Amino acid sequence: MRKGFLFLTGVLFACSAGAEQAQTSLALSESAYMAPLVDKVQVKKASRLLILLKEGKPFRVYPIALGDKPLGHKQFEGDERTPEGTYSLDWRNPNSAFHKSIHVSYPNDQDIEYAKSQGREPGGMIMIHGWPNGFNHDRDSIWLYEFDWTDGCIAVNNQAMDEIWSLVPDGTPIEILP
Repeated sequence: MRKGFLFLTGVLFACSAGAEQAQTSLALSESAYMAPLVDKVQVKKASRLLILLKEGKPFRVYPIALGDKPLGHKQFEGDERTPEGTYSLDWRNPNSAFHKSIHVSYPNDQDIEYAKSQGREPGGMIMIHGWPNGFNHDRDSIWLYEFDWTDGCIAVNNQAMDEIWSLVPDGTPIEILP
């Protein structure tokens, strides 16, 4: 019972603390059997995988769905592409239209500059998120992985989103590869 309480306390603290505080709490909580927090998230668009890395090694791997037009880097609002490059996971929304969501810091300065040079807006609100709220699905259903359906976000199933939510502190870098 005590181990479960310490784990839950550590997860709640890590999710609400800043990255520095979360790393400090990790050192204290690992002795209480808390799963280690990851230090990088990697997305491989071609393989449709999201990988959590700890000390440069894969820690968890999840299948994903991407934007409707997954090839190439997101450039403009409404292009339904998932960005490519290095960003950070900078804030989270527990009350999202999807089962939780964590924001990707797209667009960066280069993305904004390029879009403006083309007379366009770069878009934004790219998230890692779970399935749509209210979606009635069998836990074993994989149909949402069978095609890309987001507007540029990275979608995982709800169980995966719960794990990602608890293991990835705000400020974690995310590398999105073609």
